[in-house]
Amino acid sequence: MTQGVARGQDTDDNVISYEDAKQLARDPNVVVRADLARRPNIRREVLYFLAEDQSPEVRREIAANSDTPAQADLLLASDDDEGVRQGLAAKVSQLRPDFDPQTRDKAQLYVVKTLEALARDQAVRVREILADTLKSVANAPVAVIQTLARDEEDVVACPILEFSPLLCDADLMAIIEEGCTSGRLLAISQREELSPDICDAIVDRDERDIVAALLSNNSAQIREDTLDQLVDRAPQEINWHKPLVDRPGLSLKSVRELASFVTDTLLTRLELRGMLDEETAQIVEAEVHRRAQEVEKRDQNAAETVERLHKSGELGEDDIHEALVAGERGFVRHALALLAGSDTQTVIRILESRSAKGITSLAWKAGMTMRMAIQLQRQLGGIPPGNILNAREGLDYPLTDEELQWQWEFFASAAP
Repeated sequence: MTQGVARGQDTDDNVISYEDAKQLARDPNVVVRADLARRPNIRREVLYFLAEDQSPEVRREIAANSDTPAQADLLLASDDDEGVRQGLAAKVSQLRPDFDPQTRDKAQLYVVKTLEALARDQAVRVREILADTLKSVANAPVAVIQTLARDEEDVVACPILEFSPLLCDADLMAIIEEGCTSGRLLAISQREELSPDICDAIVDRDERDIVAALLSNNSAQIREDTLDQLVDRAPQEINWHKPLVDRPGLSLKSVRELASFVTDTLLTRLELRGMLDEETAQIVEAEVHRRAQEVEKRDQNAAETVERLHKSGELGEDDIHEALVAGERGFVRHALALLAGSDTQTVIRILESRSAKGITSLAWKAGMTMRMAIQLQRQLGGIPPGNILNAREGLDYPLTDEELQWQWEFFASAAP
């Protein structure tokens, strides 16, 4: 056997002579034939011979081998074993005819026929792999891309619809007008550089979640008039608020309208947008100031209510629970501070710490049950379900009084 180093391989991959390869291809041991089938730099005649091997294991290796000749790939595209066809589908981005110029056209024909066969494969997984492999290939056969884009399964069509550079506006418009599923419409809405006409067609379908995805796609070329119409509808569509605030190309009219209903956090983002004229900037700033005054007034009212209830001996856990349900966080903070003998800044610092033990110590210090401690962790502390400190035996605090006191003192003494 001729020894040497195979091209592009590690030094332990040895070149096999043609005669030795032919002998190994007929070896009764399937492991030997499979090993030969996965090797590079094997003569095409041998690889084609192995493509008809009785063992699916060998044929799978041939299907995955980038050196396999195009004629063999076409043969494998109709193989009875789905694993063979899956391996071939995963390799298709490498299917490039590399024969001499006289045979290049024929080789290209084999490649195209192989891709067409895989695009019509009865197994969804084969078509899914093919679509994922071809989704960004700029020189794939257009007919194959069109077939995959209209596949009956979303898992096949959606990667093509979202990424393929071979789909033009006319293709996308036709697919939308054919009444495509929400999954396909979502895939289209996430494409790069969507044209204004396609954006309008997506909006006209009037699917709220799809519109939110389109608005989040900052490369989509949404017309100003279309954005104005969406802002008019947005007060009740909370999922649209953030992408609209961040959206480039908003008219000043839309900026002013958004300022009237988005949350305080988004209003601040809106205020920080560039390119606002002086009048619009003043309108947004005035809204920010008005809301700040409202928050301060609500906080003051909450503090007075808590103080009144406490003096009358009526302030308790039920009041805090009702306030949590109603979203009255100012009331909860003031009540916890008063009951714990602390100040609201300490309470806020603990609640914002995202510390399950710290929040539990706050509830303990305020005389709350462990049930309330869990509620505070979840609703005000933003503790993920898997990290919540739960009750011991369903009722008791899981930490000792000494441990809880240490946690409380640690947070209470921390610098703001």
